[in-house]
Amino acid sequence: MRSRIGQLPSLTRLDAWQRLGLRLVCPDEPEWPSQLDELGDGRPLVLWLRGAGDLRFACLRSAAVVGSRAATAYGSMVATELAADLAARSVTPISGGAYGIDASAHRGALSAGGSTIAVLAGGLSFGYPKGHTELFATISETGVMVSESPPDQAPNRPGFLVRNRLIAALSRGTVVVEAALRSGALNTARHAYELNRPVMAVPGPITSLQSAGCHELIRDWGATCVTSAADVVELIAPLGESAGEVAGGPAVPSDLLDPVTASVLRCMSGRAGRGEATIATLAGVDLDTAMRCLGLLAASGYVERCEKGWRTRRLAKETR
Repeated sequence: MRSRIGQLPSLTRLDAWQRLGLRLVCPDEPEWPSQLDELGDGRPLVLWLRGAGDLRFACLRSAAVVGSRAATAYGSMVATELAADLAARSVTPISGGAYGIDASAHRGALSAGGSTIAVLAGGLSFGYPKGHTELFATISETGVMVSESPPDQAPNRPGFLVRNRLIAALSRGTVVVEAALRSGALNTARHAYELNRPVMAVPGPITSLQSAGCHELIRDWGATCVTSAADVVELIAPLGESAGEVAGGPAVPSDLLDPVTASVLRCMSGRAGRGEATIATLAGVDLDTAMRCLGLLAASGYVERCEKGWRTRRLAKETR
């Protein structure tokens, strides 16, 4: 242990990372997703995060949308439309921030006004690939950037495969949109399979080598063939909840909210936004508690950010 003390980052570097909006989350903290514990010895020690979203609550209803970097026009179109439709149904698409299917999934979710989670193989301040700097900044506005690597660490080849277990563990199910036989996306699917999470694959042309991995998953691994967001939601939604009930509605029924979160929701307005401090005062809670509750409510589809703070979403109102 003493020999590794010199590897600890200096206070100057820590301050610089904090100014970049990075935060460190450890197991058992409020934002730590409990499903990561299912990784056992493979659970990350810590996670570095950046973004306005709350990671734990963004994962309440989520689906990994992954595939080849060398995506075809067909694969990119399917990933974009699938992620957009999932986001419209209060499902958070999770992917790896890479070129190809990953980027299409992130952009699809953002185009629908939803949030998305990007899990990077390298550090968040390093920001690989560099060509996605603008995309990563946009994701951070409503979603979450995630990495278990120190912020300034460059990714290495094994790191991409190691990262895939986080994508599978954070999500409620994994969809492979397009993948060749040796695609890293199949590694993510295998992790999901080992975690007993739903594994899904989108079929492609039988002549396309870029879809051969998807066909192998369906044929040999028992993956479910999916062609729409409704198919995905049907597999990841809680028992007794149909795909039609999810679309446009809240991810968690209001009667299942804890009392504190419910009190914060009652202080919200649908016409004009309110700031976090005002909401905390009206609800009688401290600011950190109010922010935690707002993260849950946003991930569940009850509230959204606006120019003046936070307001309730009209589409999130439950019908009885």
